Amino acid sequence: MDLQLLKPDAGHDGPMYLQLYRRYRNAIAQGQLAPGDRVPSVRSLASALNLARGTVELAYQMLTSEGYFVARGAAGTIVSPRITGLPGAGEPKAAREAPPAMPSRDTAPGDILPFQLGLPALDAFPRKTWARLTGRCLRTLDTAAMLYPHPAGYEPLRRAIATYLGVSRGISCSHEQVFVTGGYRGALDLVCRTLLQPGDLGWYEDPGYVHARHHLLNAGMRLAPIPVDDEGMNVAVGLRVAADARFAVVTPTHQSPTGVALSLPRRLELLEWAKARGAWIIEDDYDSEFRYHGRPLPALKSLDAGGRVLYTGTFSKVLFPGLRLAYLVAPSALVERLNLALNHVPGPGSILPQAMVAEFMEQGHFARHLRKMRTLYATRRGYLVDALERVMGDRLYVQPQAGGIHVLAYLPQEHGDRALAAAAAAAGLAVGALSDWYMHNAERGGLLMGFANFVSAGWTDDATMRLQVVLERSRSSTRATS
Repeated sequence: MDLQLLKPDAGHDGPMYLQLYRRYRNAIAQGQLAPGDRVPSVRSLASALNLARGTVELAYQMLTSEGYFVARGAAGTIVSPRITGLPGAGEPKAAREAPPAMPSRDTAPGDILPFQLGLPALDAFPRKTWARLTGRCLRTLDTAAMLYPHPAGYEPLRRAIATYLGVSRGISCSHEQVFVTGGYRGALDLVCRTLLQPGDLGWYEDPGYVHARHHLLNAGMRLAPIPVDDEGMNVAVGLRVAADARFAVVTPTHQSPTGVALSLPRRLELLEWAKARGAWIIEDDYDSEFRYHGRPLPALKSLDAGGRVLYTGTFSKVLFPGLRLAYLVAPSALVERLNLALNHVPGPGSILPQAMVAEFMEQGHFARHLRKMRTLYATRRGYLVDALERVMGDRLYVQPQAGGIHVLAYLPQEHGDRALAAAAAAAGLAVGALSDWYMHNAERGGLLMGFANFVSAGWTDDATMRLQVVLERSRSSTRATS
C-alpha cells in the first residue's frame, strides 16, 4: 500500500491523529490492507509522512483498542487476522442509516467494549516506565523476595501506602496498620473473618456496589438497604430501621454508583452511631482520586476519633485491574487481631507486583499518573456528556458529578433499564442497568456508562449513535406492544 495515501491533510477539519486513524480504517474496509498484513512501525510511519511520533502513536492506540490492529511486540503490529466483513468506505448512505459497527468482543483477546465499567484508561498507562521498573525489580530480586511473603503484604509497599494516604487522604497511620490484600474482596474477606459473624446485620447503600453486596451475602451477612439521596446514605433511615446493626459499608467520597458525596453532618452522625453501638464502618474510598475540580474530599477515616472505621482502597482503577491488589487500613487497636487472622486467609500473592507498585509510588510516578488521569478523565467525560446531549437530547438525563470514571444517565419512566442494557449488550455495548445496583426495586431506571477508554470524541460519537439506535428500537417495541 502507498503510505502517502494515509497522510493526513493539515487543512482538513479534524485532528491529524483522527484523520490517520480513519484512513487506516477505510483502507482495511476497502481491502487495501488485508487481515494479517504488517503495518509500519510508529517511528517509520512518522518519518515517512513527516508526522510527530505522538500523532501516529495515538492513532495506533485507537486502532489497537478497537481491534483493527494487533500488537505483537518485537514482531511488529499487524491488521487483526479476525477482521471480516467490514462495510466498504464507499458506502456513506449505509453508514448514515446506522452508526458504524465497532469490533465485537470476539475480535481480539482483551478487547474493551464501548461504555465498559470499572476500567481505567489503559491506553494512557505509562507502560514504558512500568516495564523499566519491572526489569529493575527482577534484576534486584533478593533471597527475601523469593521466600514466603509476609501475609500482611510487602513492607515497602505498606510504607508507601501509609505515606500516600497521609498526604492525599488526610489519614494518619503507620505501615503496621496497612494490610495489602488480593483485591477489594480480599479486604472484605479479612474484615468478615476477623470482626463479623455469619448472620450479622449491616447497613448497605441502596443503590450500592454490586460485587461487595454479593460477597457479603455469600459470607452469610444480612444487609439492610439504606436509601441514598443527594447527601449520600440516609443515616436517619438506618437508625430507624436497623439501629442495632453491627456494621455499615459506605462509599462516602464518591458514592457507587450515583457519584454523590456523603455530607459532613451525615458523616458525623454515622461515626457517632458506630461509636455508640460498637459497630464497624467499612469505608470503600471508591474513585476518590478522580475528582476533576479541586482537591479530593477528605476520607471518612480522617475524622475517625473512635477507631471504628476500616478504610479500603484498591489499585484496580488507579493503575490496572490485572494487579488484583487492594489494601485495608485498620484502627491501631485491631492490628494484632488482624495479624493473627492472616494465618487463615489468602494473602496478597507474589511479592513482585507489590514491589513494582512500591517502586512506582516511591519514585513519584504514582502521583504524576493520578494528576494526568484527572485531567484526561475530565476531557473524556466531556466527550461522552456532549455526545449524549447532542445525540439523545431529552431522552436521557445525565446525573451531574464531580469525579469518577463513569456517567449515570436516568431514563424516562417508560423505559426498563434492564431490558435496554440487555439489548445494548447484544449490540456490543457494555452499559449497565442501574436497577441491578438496588437490593429491591429501583425508583427510577438508568444506565451506567464507563468513559475512561473513549480515546477520541469521534469514537465516543460512534458508540453513542449505536446506543441511540438501541434506544429507538426499544422505544418502538414498547409502543408496538402498548
